[in-house]
Formats: sequence, C-alpha cells, structure tokens
Amino acid sequence: MPLSWNEIKDRALQFSREWADECAEDAEAKSFWDGFFNIFGVSRRRLANFERRVKTVDGRTGYIDLLWKGKLLVEHKSRGKSLDRAHTQATDYFHGLKERELPHYVLVCDFARFRLYDLEENEQHDFLLSELVNHVHLFGFMAGYQTVAYKEQDPINLKAAERMGLLHDKLKSSGYDGHALEVYLVRLVFCLFAEHTGIFEVNQFQDLIEQRTAEDGQDLAQWLANCFEVLNAPHEKRLTHLDPQLAAFRYINGQLFAEHLPTAAFDREMRELLLEGCALDWGRISPAIFGALFQSVMDAKNRRHLGAHYTSETNILKLIKPLFLDELRAEFERVKRQSKSNLFAFQEKLASLKFLDPACGCGNFLVIVYRELRLLELEVLRALFGASKDLSIGVELNIRCNVNQFYGIEIEEFPAQIAQTALWLTDHQMNQLASQEFGINYLRIPLTHSATIRHGNALQVDWCDVVTPAELNYILGNPPFVGSKYMSDAQRTEVASIFYDVKGAGILDFVSAWYRKAADYMKDQPSIKTAFVSTNSVTQGEQVGVLWPDLLKRGVKIHFAHRTFQWSSEAKGKAAVHCVIVGFALYETTNKQLFDYETAQAEAIETKAKNINPYLVDASDTVVSKRNKPICNAPKIGIGNKPIDDGNYLFTTEERDEFINREPAAATYFRRWLGSDEFINGYERWCLWLGKCPPDHLQKMPEAMKRVHAVQRFRLASKSKPTNKLADMPTRFHVENMPNSRYLVIPEVSSEKRRYIPIGFLEPETLASSLVKIVSDATLYHFGVLTSAMHMAWMRTVCGRLESRYRYSVGIVYNNFSWPESITDKQRNKIEQAAQAVLDARDQSPNASLATLYDPLTMPAELVKAHRQLDAAVDAAYSKQKFSGETDRVAFLFERYQQLTAPLDPQPPQRRKRV
Repeated sequence: MPLSWNEIKDRALQFSREWADECAEDAEAKSFWDGFFNIFGVSRRRLANFERRVKTVDGRTGYIDLLWKGKLLVEHKSRGKSLDRAHTQATDYFHGLKERELPHYVLVCDFARFRLYDLEENEQHDFLLSELVNHVHLFGFMAGYQTVAYKEQDPINLKAAERMGLLHDKLKSSGYDGHALEVYLVRLVFCLFAEHTGIFEVNQFQDLIEQRTAEDGQDLAQWLANCFEVLNAPHEKRLTHLDPQLAAFRYINGQLFAEHLPTAAFDREMRELLLEGCALDWGRISPAIFGALFQSVMDAKNRRHLGAHYTSETNILKLIKPLFLDELRAEFERVKRQSKSNLFAFQEKLASLKFLDPACGCGNFLVIVYRELRLLELEVLRALFGASKDLSIGVELNIRCNVNQFYGIEIEEFPAQIAQTALWLTDHQMNQLASQEFGINYLRIPLTHSATIRHGNALQVDWCDVVTPAELNYILGNPPFVGSKYMSDAQRTEVASIFYDVKGAGILDFVSAWYRKAADYMKDQPSIKTAFVSTNSVTQGEQVGVLWPDLLKRGVKIHFAHRTFQWSSEAKGKAAVHCVIVGFALYETTNKQLFDYETAQAEAIETKAKNINPYLVDASDTVVSKRNKPICNAPKIGIGNKPIDDGNYLFTTEERDEFINREPAAATYFRRWLGSDEFINGYERWCLWLGKCPPDHLQKMPEAMKRVHAVQRFRLASKSKPTNKLADMPTRFHVENMPNSRYLVIPEVSSEKRRYIPIGFLEPETLASSLVKIVSDATLYHFGVLTSAMHMAWMRTVCGRLESRYRYSVGIVYNNFSWPESITDKQRNKIEQAAQAVLDARDQSPNASLATLYDPLTMPAELVKAHRQLDAAVDAAYSKQKFSGETDRVAFLFERYQQLTAPLDPQPPQRRKRV
C-alpha cells in the first residue's frame, strides 16, 4: 500500500539530513538514489537500473546513471557541477531508447541541488536538498500519487484509446471475439490504470509481463489468466504455493474478474502493443476516455446505426451545471457560513442524491457527475475540518459519496461494462485526491460498492425496475441521435409503441422516445429533474408540433435550455453534430436559464427567461402545427419544378453548349435553371424543357431523344408506383410550377450565419427547382415583409434545420406566419419603398452573388442601411411600440399566432409589455 503523504514528508526530512554533506558522485551516488526511492516506499532495485548502456546520437556508447523505463531518467553529478550540462547529457541518451522506454521526467542532481524536468508538461522545477520536503509532491508518481488536471485534448487520452483499439483488433482477428473479448479488454484497462494510480504497486503489472513472459508472446495469455484469477481471490483463499510475483497483487472484488474467460492467444506484436499501453501514464487519463475507446473499436456502420456520439467534458458540464451543480454550489456557499451541523447535513444530502442515465453508453455523463460531486464533497470536508485537516474518525468514515448513487441503462454489453468500471476508476482518482488533501492513504479496495448499470434496451426496460422514482433525483444523458429517416424497422416499432397515442409520431427522431419515457416515469415523483442532449430537430420544424403538445399535456415545463450549438466529441473520426440541451421537470420554476450562441461554434451567452417554450425561446408555450393554407391573407406559396429525371435534363453551361453543338435544334428548348445553391451563389445551370416540344420536332432531335429514353427507363426502374406511372410522359416533370410573370423565390436551405435569407424575384423565362419556394403573385410589399427582421425572427425560431442551416418550409414557416393586420396604405407604401431600396442596393454590386452580399463580413453598407429601414417600416406596421430585438419580435409573433389560431378563446393571452 502506498505510504501516506505525512510519512513521505517525514522520510524526506530524514533523507535531507542524512545526505546534507555528501559530495562525491562515484562513491555514494547509488546509495543516494536507493535512499531517494525509499522516501516513497518503493524499491529502486525493482523499478530502475543503474548504468544502462545506450548509443548516443553521435554513435558513441553512453551509460545512463539511472533509468526507470518510461518514467524517469536520472543524471547525477558531483556537488557543484553544471546541471545544464547534465541535462544535455541526459537528453543525448534518448536516441538509444525504445519509444516506450523514453522517460516522462528527467532529474539531474549534484547531491545539493535538484532539477526536475516534466517533459510532457514542459515544466522545470529547481530546488535544494534542504527544500525537498516542500517539493515531494512533484514525485507523487513514484508512490502512486499524482495530481492531475484532466484535459479534454490531452494526447494521452487518444494514445490510450488507439493502443487499446489496436490490441482489440488483433485479439479479434485471432478469433477471440464477442463477450469474452469485451470483458478481457475492460480487465486490461483496469490493470493498466491500477498500476499507475496506487491500486497496484508501481509497475507491478508491467513487470509481470516483461519479466515473466516470453518475447514471442506465446505464454502471455496464460500469465494474464493466472493474474486475473488472483485478482478475484481474497488473500486468505489463495494457494499457499502461489507464485510470489502473482501473490503480491491485491484482491479487487467488484465481480470485475469473477467470470471465467477462455484463454486468449498473443504473439510478439500483441505483447509489444500491451507493453506500449503499460508505458502510457494512465494516471493522467480521465475515465471519460472510455467513450472514445468504445467508439474507436466500433465500425462506422454500427456507429451510425446506434447513434453513438460521445460528448466532451465541456459539453457534459453545460448540462449538469444548470441541472443541479450550480444549485448545489450555491447552497454550499450558504451553509458553509452556518453551523457545522448544517455542513454535515449538506454532505449527507450529496451522498443521498441518485442519478439515472437511461442511455449511458460508456458512462461519460455519470463519470463527470460523480467527479463533480466528489470535488464538492471535498470542499465540504475542507470547510468542516479547516487547515488542521484533522479527520479524527478517519477519512473512510467522512467520505460519504459513492458509486452506488448512479444508475444507467445501455443497450450494448461492452459499454455497459466500461461504464461500471469507469465509475470505479473515478472513485479511485477522487480517493487519491482526498488522500493528498488530508495526508493519509485512502483506498476503497477491495471494491464493495458498484453502480447499477443495466444491460438492456432503454425503450423496452421499465426504468422503475432499475431505480424507483421515489429514490431518484435526476435523469440525464445523451440518448442516441438517429433521424426518423435513418431508423431501423425495430427502432420505428419502438418509437411507435412509446407514442402509441400520438398522431403523426412517425416523423419523430429516435431521441424523442426518451423524452416521453422520462415524462411518464416522473409522474410518480414530480420532484425529479431531467436534462437531455438532443439533435436540434426536436425543437425545430414539424417535429415540435408532434412531440411537444404531448409533453406539455403531461405537465412538462422547461427549466433551462441551450439553443443550437456544435458539440465536440473525444472520438476519432467524430461527426459534426448540431444539438440542443433541454432541462425540464413536471413543476414550474421562476429561475429559468436560456443559453444562446452567436454561431454554432461560439461560447454560450446566458439570459434569464420568464418562460422557455418548445422552440427554446422566451415566449408562451405555443406550438406551431403544419398547415396547408396560410393563417392570414397571404399569396399562395409552392415549390418549384421537380423533374425526377436522374439528371438527364439538367446541364452546366459547358455541358449545354457541347450538347447544342451536337444538337443545334435543341437550343430553343433550354431554359435557365435555379435551385437554392444556384440562386444564392450566382452560378448557371440549364434545363432542357421538352414538355411543350411538338412531337415531330422532338423526333428530329436524336440527342434529345436519348435523354427522353433515359428518363423513361429511370422512372420505370423506380420502386415508386407514381414514378412508374410518370414514365408514360417522359418529357414532363413530376411537379411543374412555371409562373407566367415575375415571381418571388425563397431558398429552401440557407446558412445560419446570414441575418437575412437572400430572397428575390425571377423572371418567368427562368425555371425554379423544387429546392426553392416560389410565390407567383408576390408584390414588393410581400417581398418586403418576407425579407424583414420580423419574418426572419419567426423563420429562425420555427424552421427546421439541416445541421445548423435554416430549412425554410411552407407548412411550418410561411403558412403560420402572422402578417400585419389592418395595415394602412401609408404603411404599405413605406414597406414597398423600403423593399425597392433593398433591391436597388443589391444592384449596386452587379457582379456580387447573393452569398457575398449577405455574408456578415462583406455585406455592403448601403445594403445594411436599406435592410434597417425596411425592418423599421415592417415593425411599424405591426405595432406602434418599438421592438427591442429578435426575442421581443418572436414573443409578439407567438402571441399573434395564438390569437389567430384560437379565435373562440374567451380570454386571449395578454400581450407582454416589451422592454
């Protein structure tokens, strides 16, 4: 067992006095370093060698004074010699070492002076022998202690994941597969972590492999099997003639090593991979790495199917801080100024809290929650015992929080095992921190408590069987991100069974089912609070109109929310995911927090909200439903043309010219073709429109006839019966929308970086594709209102998203938009004049695309000014009071929507006073 810090300091003082007057390098250096290792309760003889022979960079033979492979290299000099030269000499030896032998630390010393280089942190520490007692914490790695600031992007995390992923692949390719492989890998991870964090003796596991197994790896599996058996056996039940090196390992318990596994098989390369894993500093690894570890050994197909995205610690904190952590910390700040009894009561509260992650994966959320809970408990202990740190009844009795406060459900067995193990590792890291804080050694080994992680399908498992609502305080996590179009048949069936009483539930994404199950679970214990990370689709577009009326009916109240942001993942090959966080309960609260982002990659901006509605805006709980007609007197809107031609009728300018060169008669049938991308970015495409071509003309154009035949074959080959039927008219489109006069175009998809969607007019000679919406009877007035800040605010709030880009829709955005009521001729004229000014400002840059004109960084000043004047004119048509900004406009529009869609309501909602 590692020494306590108090004893280490005592030994350091004694060592400093003993060696205070020594100066001769050759005579006493070896005894000096044997004594130095003894300060930390470890044997130099077992860990490090003197005079290791190596080749230096220039090809000469050198001798390292002392080498602890992979950890520490010491260069010792006589008193008064240059430590700079000693450091140069030490680094020259690196050339002769294997990659896994390279040290983390270099220590140079002349008896009286020490200089420690931390090569990975790029830090240098200088101190005298007499000051050693004040710097022993720098050598915590020698005793199995290490104070670590866990960093999300720490390269050690990725190295560990990659090494274990490679070993996983090698074992799998050898035929060792399935459940046995998963358990085996988890055991190896635990052992690697254990020998770097004081559970095992320093290098104990690595020494067993290096010293007792053959270099070809043939006997490694048997030694590991023996080691696993020992780790599962209490000392009193072990064989009396057990190999001493095996017998030195601790009894672990926790059922981690209980199951008998088939014996694996290793080769030289696999043994080297495991040793490379041993050489990594697992004490620096956050247990949240295990999410990335799991993802690194999954293939892409499984990753897409399961929706397996793993959040970074930063994003996990975005959820847990407003869910409970900020509130707990505020409570701690209050009670620490009160009596000790209140502090003890608060600590008991921390230890009583129970958490459920019903899609826990590898336990990332539970790990970070437990870590933060233990850190807060540590602050409580500091406040209770003060500077004296006198834990008179023992730290074991004073630390109350434990892993059995955590529950999870996970559909895959491997991550479920990792989740449980990761919580044990987190517990040990926190125990190490407490040990350093209070100068004692505290281990919870053998393991006596464990988290409850149920291996099962969370949508089929009764959550009450995992933990009863009466016991639980919080539900949290990151349910699978699988869009409705990508779900498997089994997943569709599960969602349908959850939303059996909800019309239109077939459009809901997979994650929606967790919201409904959480709401149903909480009804028996309304004090439970829940927060999920989700794709932003659940708060955008048509899904809102299906999901949220059901949740609101069940009493769901949103307490906090993060609007759309792009999260980061610790997994290799991570996907860019745009998501939201929604925190809710079945009771109301006055302290509502809304976090918004200027861009999906920006930092969150917090605001207080009176109410957070399903669109995650401060407005009434109004839900917009898909409509076939506008709720106001507005022109009819539709989509453009939809050929279903497999691209045979569409051409670039170069392709058109080449085609006309071969078929000159076709020139008259080409028309300019515009979709969202062409319209916004200003490039040309062309359509061969043969729908009105006389048959006798068509037959005289063989190149055109080839295209017609190709379209007919494509339609006949389709699995869609309507498309098959369309093959009877191969020159016509599936949807034909060709206005006879100037018409308005609204791109379906546009960048979220733009303040305004670029909207404009097209002449009838141009054909619009189905990727734009068109309004045939639009006037300057309609253009002005639709391109105003008022309509943009509405669009941004209720539209769907493609990643984070706006996705304009007819049924949700346009048909539910509240146009100005009782508008005067004067107001209409002002809007028309301002709208024309916008078009005129665009014309001042005839060579610039709309993408350039509406880029926030390149938008011309004249255009900015014109839009501001248009916004003011449109705002004035809605209200005499000025709108303070987008939030105020959105709240106003929701109230108008509620009034327009509930005309029979005897008490329409009161309009909020705008500020």
